Amino acid sequence: MSNNIILPPAMLGMLGGGQLGRFFVIAAHEMGYRVTVLDPDKNSPAGKIADVHLCVPFDDPAALKTLETTCEAITTEFENVPAATLEYLAKRCTVRPSANAVAVAQNRVLEKNFFRDSGLPVAPYAVINQAEDLPTDGGELYPGILKVSRFGYDGKGQARVANQAEAKAAFARFGGETCVLERMLNLDYEVSVILARDAEGNITSFPTAENSHLHGILDISIVPARAPEAIHGKSHQLAMQIAEQLDYVGVLAVEFFVSDGNLLVNEMAPRPHNSGHYTIDACVTNQFEQQVRTLVGLPLGDPRMHSYAVMVNILGDIWKNGEPDWEQVLEHAQLKLHLYGKHEARPGRKMGHFTLLGRDVETVAAQALLARKELGIG
Repeated sequence: MSNNIILPPAMLGMLGGGQLGRFFVIAAHEMGYRVTVLDPDKNSPAGKIADVHLCVPFDDPAALKTLETTCEAITTEFENVPAATLEYLAKRCTVRPSANAVAVAQNRVLEKNFFRDSGLPVAPYAVINQAEDLPTDGGELYPGILKVSRFGYDGKGQARVANQAEAKAAFARFGGETCVLERMLNLDYEVSVILARDAEGNITSFPTAENSHLHGILDISIVPARAPEAIHGKSHQLAMQIAEQLDYVGVLAVEFFVSDGNLLVNEMAPRPHNSGHYTIDACVTNQFEQQVRTLVGLPLGDPRMHSYAVMVNILGDIWKNGEPDWEQVLEHAQLKLHLYGKHEARPGRKMGHFTLLGRDVETVAAQALLARKELGIG
């Protein structure tokens, strides 16, 4: 083994305490590592099960000092960690992915320009710094979607606009923040690819997932995607190109649109992704173990699927009449239920997911839709 490998029971650092951080802690614990989570929420799902929970803001000087002196390596579960925090830590210890890669992913303008300048296929777009930058009616960008450059996710910070007047109104609602105006596409479907890249440049990737959304939030992922082989191959090729051009180390998710048969890059996430939760139950190595492996310098795990899978998100909406009736869905023998231990259920909040496994993708999809209906989702 390389001298650069960090072995158990080393302490690892996690910036962020949501469900992605929780699954990282679980994977790290199973491999013998300890984890310190930095998250200001006293009820954070990852903080509840971490060895150490630093319950302070992400820029707290004492907490950052603790991380740099007690952790062998540090990663993140979300891209909106303050850039200054990542830059500070990266000067003092191993941080993967790099602060630069996270900075590109957390800013839609930097992200879109990176895709375009890398020669990747993207939908037509324009950067909007002020209201005067909004194009007049009749151009190629209407109807379009106006998206804030920072801190938008799960449909938040986005508005569909049919013309300049609607775009100006939406821009004003967003407080005049820098935005990206992107042409609305005629979508066939959406797919995503999740890969892992180590410090030596080795890459493994999980099968392409076919994703559908409800109110801007991921609803269902079907794996492998019911798409032509050309889409499978091209999506993996483009995702690998992105990782290589960023010199990325870690787990990376890349989302794509398929429009009129053409594959277009939508956005990326410098971390494990909701559409990769199926890997927990359906793959030899899941995305969170890959995150641990890339962080500590271990060889990448085998991403091979051993079952077809359909993942369904469970949002807080179904708690409106109290605790959901889990008994009915748990009667499905090949259903795997994962609840995130969140303190409070709210509409639109991701509270858990379930994954249906099987040997035929259409049968698995039908069973997943039945279980989804039994829970009252949608």
